[in-house]
Amino acid sequence: MGKIGFDNARYLKEQTEAILKRVDQFDNKLYLEFGGKLCFDYHAARVLPGYDPNVKIQLLQSLKDKICIILCIHADDIEKGRLRGDFGITYDEATLKLIDDLRKWDLDILAVVITRYDGQSSALVFKNKLERRKEKVYLHVPIEGYPSDIDAVCSKHGFGKNDYIDTRKPIVVVTAPGPNSGKLSTCLSQIYHDHQRNIHAGYAKFETFPIWNLPLKHPVNVAYEAATADIQDSNLVDPFHLNTYNKIATNYNRDVESFPILQLIIQKITEKNDASLPLYNSPTDMGVNRVYWGIVDMEIVEQASKQELIRRYFRYHNQYVMGIEKKQTMERVRLLMEELGVKVSDRKVVEIARESALEAKTKGKGHAGIYCGAAIALNNEEIVTGKNSKLMHASSSLVLNAIKTLANIPDEIHLLSPQVIEQIGKLKKGIFQSDSESLDLQETLIALSISSTTNHTAELAMAKLAQLKNCEMHMTHLPTPGDDIGLKRLGVNLTTDGKFSSPNLFIT
Repeated sequence: MGKIGFDNARYLKEQTEAILKRVDQFDNKLYLEFGGKLCFDYHAARVLPGYDPNVKIQLLQSLKDKICIILCIHADDIEKGRLRGDFGITYDEATLKLIDDLRKWDLDILAVVITRYDGQSSALVFKNKLERRKEKVYLHVPIEGYPSDIDAVCSKHGFGKNDYIDTRKPIVVVTAPGPNSGKLSTCLSQIYHDHQRNIHAGYAKFETFPIWNLPLKHPVNVAYEAATADIQDSNLVDPFHLNTYNKIATNYNRDVESFPILQLIIQKITEKNDASLPLYNSPTDMGVNRVYWGIVDMEIVEQASKQELIRRYFRYHNQYVMGIEKKQTMERVRLLMEELGVKVSDRKVVEIARESALEAKTKGKGHAGIYCGAAIALNNEEIVTGKNSKLMHASSSLVLNAIKTLANIPDEIHLLSPQVIEQIGKLKKGIFQSDSESLDLQETLIALSISSTTNHTAELAMAKLAQLKNCEMHMTHLPTPGDDIGLKRLGVNLTTDGKFSSPNLFIT
């Protein structure tokens, strides 16, 4: 078990009290925009060791009788097949997964809103798919002049064109599978319709990052800036908060840039046109963020955040190699690392994985002229390595070596019989016409589970797989699809050097 820097119980108490206090300020009707991920918030778990990735779900469960949930997805994200990086699935798939996940936790989605719908064919197919499964789907259209033309936006020709969702609970949680999904405009549209019906609803934002009462260049806030480098977000001192209260608060560019117009829109909708009495004085005021009070060991959190910076750098580098990301994004994170004095070598498993690849090359134990190395740091801080061969991918040998180490099984004992490996190789080469007989991680794990039925040692080792979750791992080469699936399911924190594991352009 790693070191703990965050107390979930303390955070839940603080955040719940803050939300309920905010609801009371708005005549018992609050639209609460959820910034970041509603569930499976692994970024927060990595930078705040001890943070439960689903602590927000626990909060919603505690407020279950007071909330309903609206889920937003941008029509263009559906059309373009935008990917959610942590799961490797598209935003529309992530939306379906989020609905299923919430129901497993006994929470339900009141409605799905497809934002900025302008006839996109894939968005229409998605709408039909949901409705045929008895889900409620609403369409919000692009609004001409949004957000700057206040009079047009706050009229029957603006927000008035959007479908209205009838909400009966005092807290309406508005969330999405990722950023830029139209959560804010959905909240404002609903508030407009509510006020037309004499329902005096208000708005607030559930925040996790940046943490407003930590310094601008604190590692936690810098790690958040790195996490959003691909969408050009940046942290800055909230000038409105500084001007009003003479206090420094950390916020980020989009909230600061949109605040004056947002303030005017809310005033227009609610008919509070006295500019000297704004509802909020700053974007920081809009947020409900008590994360700071959950931190119990700042040194642990700072170190974890610096490690996240390195992980983000590797992720963007890999995406650049794959043609997905821009070079500027990768370079921006590198500069953030330099600001905090963080080096790639500060991630221990990196150099050890590279040494393992070099050893494979020296001994001629690679495959097809490619020498891959891998290293993983177990929870007891012991580091285990693996390398590729004609029989196995580097990730496969690494995972087998790691669970043997955890189960105290001598290195010379095989978990998979050579006969099983040989037969799988024949299947791949002879029947599936694969270019390689070498077992990827997904194939290796299936073979291990079969072997465990007759091999007690394999059974003991397989029971240790769960202990690999959240362990830090590095590979010198990009994982193949089968490796990637296996590693995601094991839940390791993987980085790679971004080299291709095969000379082929098409990799299966």
